[in-house]
Amino acid sequence: MQNTADDTSPKFDRRPWGTFNVIDEGQDFKVKRIEVLPGKRLSYQKHALRAEHWVVVQGTARVTLNDEEIAVSSGEAIDIPIGAAHRVENPGTDLLIFIEVQRGNYLGEDDIVRLQDDFGRTA
Repeated sequence: MQNTADDTSPKFDRRPWGTFNVIDEGQDFKVKRIEVLPGKRLSYQKHALRAEHWVVVQGTARVTLNDEEIAVSSGEAIDIPIGAAHRVENPGTDLLIFIEVQRGNYLGEDDIVRLQDDFGRTA
């Protein structure tokens, strides 16, 4: 596995909402396994340099995409275009797990503009 995106990006990170683990990466792509704790959600955010494709493998995600809420069940997927405002939430009582495929010419963790955040991480 070669880290071409950002040499300071963690392979595993624990966040207030759950965890992520980078499982593969290469030129212009990164693949993460993301676990969201019951009742938690990530920040409402957008990226200037990458698109994302999410495949839910356990649970049901409540995805907000440009202010529209969409339920994405296990086995289903959703695309997040570059620049789209988005958030994923676990409305269930069990762990939500999804696979995120990032595509773009820069995939660092600092390509995030947080629009809203439950944990006080907005600018």
